Amino acid sequence: MRARIYKPARTAMSSGNANTREWVLEFAPVSAREVDPLMGWTSSDDTQSQVKLQFETKEAALAYSKDKGIDAIVSEPKTRKVNIRQRGYGENFATDRKGAWTH
Repeated sequence: MRARIYKPARTAMSSGNANTREWVLEFAPVSAREVDPLMGWTSSDDTQSQVKLQFETKEAALAYSKDKGIDAIVSEPKTRKVNIRQRGYGENFATDRKGAWTH
C-alpha cells in the first residue's frame, strides 16, 4: 500500500488556519474509478482511498506507517510569508491617509 503524508492547506474561501494544524495520512487509489452505465454514478472497489487518518505530528504519522508496513511519501508544507502592516487593519479607515480611499 502506498500513502501520502501531508499537512492540508487553507481553503480558498477563508483566511483562517482551521484544519491545517494536523498531519494527514491518505492512501493512494489502487484501482481506477468506474462509471455505472445505468445510473451514471462513479464507483470504485478500493475502500482504502476513502480513509484519511489525522496525526498531531509528522513523526507520529511516519511511525504509524512504519508500524503498519505502509510505504509513505511525505509532502512538506510551504511556509507562508507573514504580512504584518505597521498600523494594521485600522489604517484602512484612518483620517490622515495620504491617498484617496477606494474599494
